[in-house]
Amino acid sequence: MENESNSPKLPNLATEDEDIEETEFRQAATDASSKVIVAGFEAHPYLVLLGGVTPRRVFLLDGNEHVIGRSTESSIHIVESGISRSHARVVCEGSEYAIEDLDSANGTFLNGKPIKGRYSLTAGDRIRLGPSVILRFEWPSDADDEGSEIPASTGTHRALKDPWSPSSWQSKPAVQLPNYDPAELARALTELRRLPGLVTSWEIEHLKSLIAEAQNGDRFLLQGGDCAEMFEDCEPKTITDKLKILLQVSLILTHAARKPVIRVGRFAGQYAKPRSSPTETRNGVELPSYVGDLVNRPEFSAAARRADPQLLVRGYNHASLTLNFIRALSGGGLPDLGRPDAFDLPNFDRKELSPEVRNEYARMSRQISEGLHFLRAMGEGSLENVARVEFFTSHEGLNLAYEQAQTRQVPRRDGWYCQTAHMPWIGERTRALDGAHIEFFRGIANPIGVKIGPKAAPRDVVALLRTLNPSNEPGKMLLIIRMGAGNVPSKLPPIIEAVTRARCRVLWVSDPMHGNGIVTKTGIKTRDFTAILQEVEETFDTHDACGSRLGGVHFELTGDDVTECIGAGLTEADLDTRYLTTCDPRLNRKQAVEMAFCIARRIVTSSVRLASSRPPPGI
Repeated sequence: MENESNSPKLPNLATEDEDIEETEFRQAATDASSKVIVAGFEAHPYLVLLGGVTPRRVFLLDGNEHVIGRSTESSIHIVESGISRSHARVVCEGSEYAIEDLDSANGTFLNGKPIKGRYSLTAGDRIRLGPSVILRFEWPSDADDEGSEIPASTGTHRALKDPWSPSSWQSKPAVQLPNYDPAELARALTELRRLPGLVTSWEIEHLKSLIAEAQNGDRFLLQGGDCAEMFEDCEPKTITDKLKILLQVSLILTHAARKPVIRVGRFAGQYAKPRSSPTETRNGVELPSYVGDLVNRPEFSAAARRADPQLLVRGYNHASLTLNFIRALSGGGLPDLGRPDAFDLPNFDRKELSPEVRNEYARMSRQISEGLHFLRAMGEGSLENVARVEFFTSHEGLNLAYEQAQTRQVPRRDGWYCQTAHMPWIGERTRALDGAHIEFFRGIANPIGVKIGPKAAPRDVVALLRTLNPSNEPGKMLLIIRMGAGNVPSKLPPIIEAVTRARCRVLWVSDPMHGNGIVTKTGIKTRDFTAILQEVEETFDTHDACGSRLGGVHFELTGDDVTECIGAGLTEADLDTRYLTTCDPRLNRKQAVEMAFCIARRIVTSSVRLASSRPPPGI
């Protein structure tokens, strides 16, 4: 082994690989088939595979030399596109172990720093191979029983040990699922299974890597769109306006945060909605509730309210058309930050938008455009990687039959990908730990959001995280907090403390919409802009006080000039003017822009606070 002067031992600095859950379930495997062994840990160290596409496993280091690579001849065989055939080697000399890079294409990193030559290892060291594979070097502890499984932390053991398949959710208690005719459903699902995925595994993994950066404070997430899409909205102007307002709000946040914004739309699949009651009564007639175009239709008739499985196929087709149009717009340069005029919407000409907001946005757009033109001139070429923006899709994964039909394995990747959206989420009504939705979501490789309301117990939130993300994979989990104005200061801190103490990796996101619904005296369902802003402010304040970081926001908004939320220029008397939603009220363009500026100011102040204090582990 090289001496320390030639190969210095790198310190355990704060890196992207740290803060992995210390009590995770460690299941030994020594070959590509993941054959389980449970003895031998008392004598040898091992590598725990923590991140990457390959399913998580443990490799026992019971020899003098172990080559890690994609080659089937490697003693530690990891199938990853970013891994070289012979990527790195762990060697044993006496009682000491070391890692060395084998001239790999994408490099080997020890505790976040690249290595050349041989470096000694101690328990807890993080090894990253290429862009995404993370291993941890460990010695067995005295508490481990010889010849027995190493115990799991709460929730993890069940998630890893129980068998899973895309259909295993069918054996669990289910809520918010339609009552279909079995034969009709079978025909519709057969057709869906034959169709290609709406999104790709590469896009899903890319989003996961961006969310991991947001968890480290290097990005900010914006999730927004309709409460519930309708098939009739699949037309050019509506889609274009949705994309524009999302990009417009993200431009404001990017300028304020001085960091990239991840844009996740509630579109191309947000066709199903949970309801508080399964039925609706009008004039003494009781019918099933309208639960979105994916299931039934809004007209109040027995035929329209019947759960129709063919709507699943129509939903897929409309999602596909929406995605294709958005991708065409993106390829045509609509979201080019060098063309801020593309973001201009008619609401900037409206007199009710304050001159301060209009002038601030115009000044910011001009600054960005001038900066990009300067960079183009200096580089004498295009700046697509700088000027263009990406978008990703999301929806509530409510209809599990639809999600299952589009969940599949893909070539050259292990694991299962739900290809209906890049980032599906679990709602407040369907996050029961022993329920069907958690059972389905625990087996997919996508990043997952979970809505958390004011009644959530901290221990249950931790159990959910450990069940859905047992290996504590970076970029995997988002907690979308929707507690209502006034509840955040008392309800959120215990959850933050529990998640921090459990060292669970999450991205904290604020959804200030769903906890602030009200009904006017005339029976109109609305939301108050003031309450929405109050919850955002309370959430920032709470994270500041807890030493954690708010990393994203989640809004229901639209590019249409609707009058659905009161405040910011609208009163109850204005609601009847353009109240278009069939479900929940949305922010209009003006309200969304004003909200974006409010959030932008808080991002700046919170960034200053975080710059002067190190964030706690796991945040």
